[in-house]
Amino acid sequence: MSAMSRVVIIGGGPGGYESALVAAQLGADVTVVDTDGVGGSAVLTDCVPSKTLIATAELMTDMAEAAELGIEARDHQGDLSTTLEVDLAKVNARVKRLASDQSADIARRLEREKVRVVPGRGLLDSPGAVVAELADGGTETLTADAVLVATGAAPRTLPSAVPDGERILTWEQVYDLTEVPTELIVVGSGVTGAEFASAYLALGIPVTLVSSRDRVLPGEDADAAQVLEDVLTRRGMKVLGQSRMESVTRSGDVVTVRLTDGREVQGSHCILALGSVPNTAGVGLEEAGVTLDDGGFVKVDRVSRTSARGVYAAGDCTGVLMLASVAAMQGRIAMWHFLGDAVAPLDLKRVSSNVFTAPEIATVGWSQRAIDAGEIQAETVMLPLRGNPRAKMQGVHDGFVKLFCRPGTGIVVGGVVVGPRASELIHPVSLAVAESITADQLAQAFTVYPSMSGSVAEAARRLHHF
Repeated sequence: MSAMSRVVIIGGGPGGYESALVAAQLGADVTVVDTDGVGGSAVLTDCVPSKTLIATAELMTDMAEAAELGIEARDHQGDLSTTLEVDLAKVNARVKRLASDQSADIARRLEREKVRVVPGRGLLDSPGAVVAELADGGTETLTADAVLVATGAAPRTLPSAVPDGERILTWEQVYDLTEVPTELIVVGSGVTGAEFASAYLALGIPVTLVSSRDRVLPGEDADAAQVLEDVLTRRGMKVLGQSRMESVTRSGDVVTVRLTDGREVQGSHCILALGSVPNTAGVGLEEAGVTLDDGGFVKVDRVSRTSARGVYAAGDCTGVLMLASVAAMQGRIAMWHFLGDAVAPLDLKRVSSNVFTAPEIATVGWSQRAIDAGEIQAETVMLPLRGNPRAKMQGVHDGFVKLFCRPGTGIVVGGVVVGPRASELIHPVSLAVAESITADQLAQAFTVYPSMSGSVAEAARRLHHF
């Protein structure tokens, strides 16, 4: 491929800016057409902001458990966190500042790599051309040897539950709150709903979680979801299972969530976590020969190609697996493929993911559900964290490590970690899955004593006899 290959990327989120960096590294002339600021929703309104909020919530969770470790406030008995108050305006100001700083860091990196960023809305005019509707007016047509579509997705809303940005909120709007909700209702018990419900509960806000399914996190490991729901209800959250939302309305300072069975739940604020819709309408995709599925997501193969020659797509607009890490990998794979570098097709069985609740839930590889359904044969060991010496020292009572390995070979094919910083603890399991390491090999690697990661090695040791 020529060193002067021209690549135009529509969207500056993880799928866009990571692919831009790879293309620039491989000698292409790269332009990113970006609407909202580089970093996309992951940096500006989703991952970075929500995890910054959760960092504050984690500190409050630690304070709630401080008495067990022998720490108490003077002239106060019991839960130390009850003496603390959250300044939500200050928390959200920090959230926005960190998101803005991260976006600026990415912009500087792109500039250093000679990637041109065009502020505006990108439209696919043909497989070889993108029209940028410039933010300061006018248009610019950019010719391309390859186009990457990385337009992301937006929070799903319903006509019966319209956000007002003040008391009925999408997850992108919560960072404008300056007053602390007196009673928060979260509609939706998937990852986003569970994360916000857990975070605001830790901040001392009464939370009711409305779930249309029979449990929290219906898409996650059932054992992990049960641990989380038990912890949340023990901490005071009201979880309404098998409760489908019919409408959300506001009257003054009161928000009412009406359920399909006629019940009503009232609070001061409501967060809608109803899933996402792809930002693919009105971008010229279908006119240029790009096939969309029934949900409006771009159809791609495992090297990120669309149905239009020379047009690739990455990230949430593809609906493949809506994680920033997957978006980034899809974008990199697209550029490696187009520019002739070594490339391996996307393998979702190697993706590690995390739910940033308290406790966290991290997973990688094959799931318990797939094993139970007979999709793969695997042996399972589940080891509660409460027996781990470091967990005892830190007052951790909830959580576990679960490993799956193939009978006969002993190769680790998946795992689940539930506990504090599970997002960090899953990494050795992720490496084992990615490199086809056996349980014995995982068990024989040294771990620090005492450490939470010791439970990963211990679980692997318990798989030795299979």
